[in-house]
Amino acid sequence: MAEVLYPTHPLETWAPALAELSREAAGLVVTPEPPVAAVDVRLEAPGPGADAFGRALGTALPLVPNTWTHTTDGQLIWLGPDEWLVTAEDSAGHELERELGWIVSAYDGAAVDVSAQRTGIRLRGARARDLLSFGCSLDLRSSAFPSGSAAQTALGQTAVLLLALGEQDLRLFVRPSFAGYLAEWILDAAQEYRPAG
Repeated sequence: MAEVLYPTHPLETWAPALAELSREAAGLVVTPEPPVAAVDVRLEAPGPGADAFGRALGTALPLVPNTWTHTTDGQLIWLGPDEWLVTAEDSAGHELERELGWIVSAYDGAAVDVSAQRTGIRLRGARARDLLSFGCSLDLRSSAFPSGSAAQTALGQTAVLLLALGEQDLRLFVRPSFAGYLAEWILDAAQEYRPAG
């Protein structure tokens, strides 16, 4: 009989250390996030296709560079002049791809399931932005990177997609193969926030 393989979270090994950090470091909570469906959409915008796409998601398409907006069960993130990432917590990636592909294909657009391409990490607390500033060249002050901002950038020598969910609430998306490296980087960078001794 064949053995059944069950998927594991890319940060399963680091989850206990991140939980310990969150207990010990005042003003910092770091949490691996559950997997979400993610679909990359290419579509000419503005135009009727963008309007139809936005209506299907229950929100206007973000056309301002480096921004994101809420959808009914996830986020719609601007990646480029004709590219967006759609995340959804309550859908399967292949189903979301089929649904969005049906809409955007009528306007010469494309939708591709990229759910396996990113792992989410959430950083909350008064020190979240300070911690990320140790390894990111962006100005992460809330006045320069306010809620609703998004950026494709490097953090500790790995590529991430960074979202500002709130003043003290940030989400990172990183490739699963680099998730462990990023967790180690966060644990190392946060050492100064742990109590001495």
